Amino acid sequence: MRWKIWCGPARKGEREMIEYGNPDIRELRFARFRSRAEARSEQWIDVEVSLELAEGSEAPEGIVELGALIVCTRRGDIVEIVPQDEGRDCEYQFTEQEKAQLRTYYEQEVRSTVENMR
Repeated sequence: MRWKIWCGPARKGEREMIEYGNPDIRELRFARFRSRAEARSEQWIDVEVSLELAEGSEAPEGIVELGALIVCTRRGDIVEIVPQDEGRDCEYQFTEQEKAQLRTYYEQEVRSTVENMR
C-alpha cells in the first residue's frame, strides 16, 4: 500500500455534506488529502482517503474522522465515491462539489498509482 499527501485548492462555499433525510445542505472545503490504494479483487481497487478540512470548514456533528472511499476499476476509472467516518460508511453523502475536489485529487495524484497496480 502506498500513501500520498497533497495540498489542493479549497473552494469557497457555504454548504457541506448532505445528511440523509436532512434538507440542510452545506459544502466542505478540503485542504489536504492522504490516500492509500489497495486491490480488493481482480476487478476493483479501493482508495482510502484521509481528509483535512480547510480553515472555516467544519465536519458535521458526530463525525469523528472524516474520510472517503474511492472505488476504481483496474483501468483507474472511478466507479463510486463514498464518505466514511473512522473508516466505515456513515449516514452522510458528499455534495457534487465535494466529489469534484476528490476527483481532482485522484486524477492528479493517485490515478497513475492505481493504473500501475494491474
